[in-house]
Amino acid sequence: MKKYHKKNIATKVLHAGNHPEEGSGAITPPIYQTSTYIQKSPGKHNGYEYTRSHNPTRTRLEENLAAIENGKFALATASGMSAIMLIMHMLPANSKIICGDDVYGGTYRLFTTVFHERHQFIFLDTTDTKNVKKVIKKEKPQLIWLETPTNPLLKITDLKALAEAAKKEGAVTVVDNTFMSPFFQNPLSLGIDIVVHSLTKYINGHSDVVGGAIILNNKKNYEKLFTLQNSIGPSQSPFDSWLVLRGLKTLAVRMRTHQENAVKIAHFLEQHPQVERVIYPGLKSHPQFKLASTQMNGFGGMITFFIKGGIRAAKKFLENVEYFSLAESLGGVESLIEHPAIMTHASIPPKIRQQLGITDNLIRLSVGIEDVDDLISDLKKGFKAV
Repeated sequence: MKKYHKKNIATKVLHAGNHPEEGSGAITPPIYQTSTYIQKSPGKHNGYEYTRSHNPTRTRLEENLAAIENGKFALATASGMSAIMLIMHMLPANSKIICGDDVYGGTYRLFTTVFHERHQFIFLDTTDTKNVKKVIKKEKPQLIWLETPTNPLLKITDLKALAEAAKKEGAVTVVDNTFMSPFFQNPLSLGIDIVVHSLTKYINGHSDVVGGAIILNNKKNYEKLFTLQNSIGPSQSPFDSWLVLRGLKTLAVRMRTHQENAVKIAHFLEQHPQVERVIYPGLKSHPQFKLASTQMNGFGGMITFFIKGGIRAAKKFLENVEYFSLAESLGGVESLIEHPAIMTHASIPPKIRQQLGITDNLIRLSVGIEDVDDLISDLKKGFKAV
């Protein structure tokens, strides 16, 4: 893996973990669709005993994930939620966890309905660096959970500043980097301890796999997480690992197009009379535009906007677009559109959604790689129906 760390990510995604198969020389790695492995003698094997523990296809994927996030170790899991679950189990009981207040609805649900009896969660606006530093110093948390940009309000957190503050108090920092992908942001290089991804999204990129990943540099924590994964069992399957490896090969070209389209659409929406407000890190109107420009290598393909006319207008708009498919998830080659208050963030209590600003007229776009003129025409069709 080390030889790839100094290479550009467009090279890493194609070559890290993708070495030709030794026996035949096949340039595309095979799918090792097996549950168990022959041993030469009891306890003597080639590093593989049982696929829940290790699998050659998953090993290749983990090599690739570690390289593209500038990490030493990676674990590929059965889902993004199972990756988060393993990290929660890694912590001692009754740990204090500072968590961003605007996180994926599934993360919020997991923390408040499953792990709320094991750990203590403190939800904060992590864009307020000064306040978060105060809370870190006062509460001395074991872990700080961050999303940046957040889901769905696309708020940006100063990762370097919070990583430094956390280290002073001995806290582990975790960043869910799903929205940016390793192409646009590398939290480990900014001092963060652990990076989490939903492989389902940009990394796989084709809406045909559910998976998760944990990438880190600390060997002790890696060994803890591997033991938990092996014991509990949420490992990525060989076939899904192969599909993600295949999807990763085009990550660089996909992410460039996602961003090119998103920038044009964000400017279109910002000028549209039926739009109250647009949130996109690449717009100068974004409150953390300067931070995004220095912390990230690009602005991604996610856009949030508020349509005039409330819930009725939002529903009418969503029912009348065609190329933007009305569906949960994000990061696929095809464009998706959704209503967070009803769909992805419905598990967050209405009162908290209102406090955060996840209102009934908020619409989230995952901009795909279609022709951008067709996508803009599709949005115009939705507005016309309203």
